[in-house]
Amino acid sequence: MFDTNKARDDLEEILKTKEYRVYYESKGFIATWWEQAKEWIATQLEKLFPAIDSASWASGPILIAVIVIVIILLALSTFLLIRNMKRNRTLRKQKPLQSIKEMNWTSQRHLEEAKNQESLEDYRLSTRHLFLALLLSFHEKGMLEARIWKTNWDYYDELRKVDLQKAEQFYQFAQFFEEVTYGERNVWKEEYLQFHHETRKVLGDRREENR
Repeated sequence: MFDTNKARDDLEEILKTKEYRVYYESKGFIATWWEQAKEWIATQLEKLFPAIDSASWASGPILIAVIVIVIILLALSTFLLIRNMKRNRTLRKQKPLQSIKEMNWTSQRHLEEAKNQESLEDYRLSTRHLFLALLLSFHEKGMLEARIWKTNWDYYDELRKVDLQKAEQFYQFAQFFEEVTYGERNVWKEEYLQFHHETRKVLGDRREENR
């Protein structure tokens, strides 16, 4: 027969065990934390939108939707921050001028070579020469000093001291150049044409072809 007294004693022993108490207490802690978190978020939302009371915000679906959106925004911000940090490390490491020949060419010579490579549909190499044309143009104007050992971050830092707007433009171009040259990124024609158009604008080329 089933011994009810023994079963009761066994149940009491289980309830006294450490594992059960830890599970129960942790469950209670999580539930308490969740309720407090919901109340805090609902209060903050009520401050932003006074017309809606906190009880409405705390009504399950709305609050969960807000939390999901916040998590997505935080994840996106983290991703963009990490990507920007990686790009900055690349700018600090890579040197755009790889040979004396590249440095001795004038900006106009690099523009001509960019056009030659463009006609061959080698947009990666054309991008390289366009960027070097921009870099050497700044060198020719005395806005920075081109050297083989310098990185794009060095050039960006020099430009910031002379012309902040040009420095920010150079930074954007340098990121694209680094991705294409060192990141093995495929360059589509549309991307290249946009890069071509923007660099020519900075170079002040009013003879840019209609495309």
